[in-house]
Amino acid sequence: MISTESQEQIGFVTWWRYKFPDVLLFHIPNGSFRNIVTAQRLKHEGVVPGVPDLMIPAWHLFIEMKRKEGGVISTEQKKMIDYLTRVGYTVIVGYGAEDASRKVLEFLDDKNITR
Repeated sequence: MISTESQEQIGFVTWWRYKFPDVLLFHIPNGSFRNIVTAQRLKHEGVVPGVPDLMIPAWHLFIEMKRKEGGVISTEQKKMIDYLTRVGYTVIVGYGAEDASRKVLEFLDDKNITR
């Protein structure tokens, strides 16, 4: 059975909180289906399609979580990743919790950030 994106994200966040308890990571609840009234209100409040799922402000890092198998980056997500990269952020696309964890550790090594 293939894990859902949500299950993979929960696994990653659990690992994160154990590994980096003093580094803030938060979820940006941009996705999921909503009724039209709620969707319109959220759009007026500033919700923008394609924003990655997670952010680590201290490291200028966003993480977009996808399923381990079959996860696909949407056109809106590609545009947002390109934009965020152009303005100085790093964006990791994690295909499952294990992949996201490995990419975070590689990011830390590349940036010489102390763990």
